[in-house]
This record gives sequence, structure tokens and C-alpha cells, in this order.
Amino acid sequence: MVQRTITVYTDDLSGVAGEDVATHTFSVDGVSYEVDLGPDNYQNLLDALGPFMGAGRKTGSSRRPAKRPKAGSDAGKIRAWAQSQGIEVGPRGRIPADVVEKYEAAQ
Repeated sequence: MVQRTITVYTDDLSGVAGEDVATHTFSVDGVSYEVDLGPDNYQNLLDALGPFMGAGRKTGSSRRPAKRPKAGSDAGKIRAWAQSQGIEVGPRGRIPADVVEKYEAAQ
């Protein structure tokens, strides 16, 4: 039996799925947040935070942005490869960026 896993990215605010939905991170009072947004809602976020970012000071990046598998990569293949390498990866959810990078480097 063959099992195929399909990952659908959905805007956390609107609930609309799409290829253009991306993960964005931001921090407030030392707490980091991650949200998946389509282009319109991402622009709304930037518009809302814009005045504060303009008046604030950059303190550096807390971490690298989330990385998704390249188009055409199959999450199921990445998970199977990771398990064969002894790397723990959950059966569902996002695959850590470092695992995706290792998989892509091995290909």
C-alpha cells in the first residue's frame, strides 16, 4: 500500500488555502509568534506594525525564517529519508528547516 501525504498551507486568519501562503514570525515583549498568512493579510500585518517598526530599533534576528521544502519535494519522502538517517521527525506538521536542508543537500 502506498501512502501519500499532501501538505496544504492555510492562512491562519482567513482560512483560505493557497500556494502563496507563507510563514511569518514576529516578537512582542520577548515572546515570538509564527503565523501563516497570504499576501493580503501579510500586508495588513505590515501596515499595522509599520509605524512601530519605523520608530523602533532593530536588535537583530532571533532566528532564521521558516523554510519549506522546494516545490516538487514530497514531505513524505523527506520524512522517510530523515527516519532512515536516524533523525526524529513527527508524522504530521512542519518539517524542521534543518532537516529539509540536510535532505536537499543529500539529493
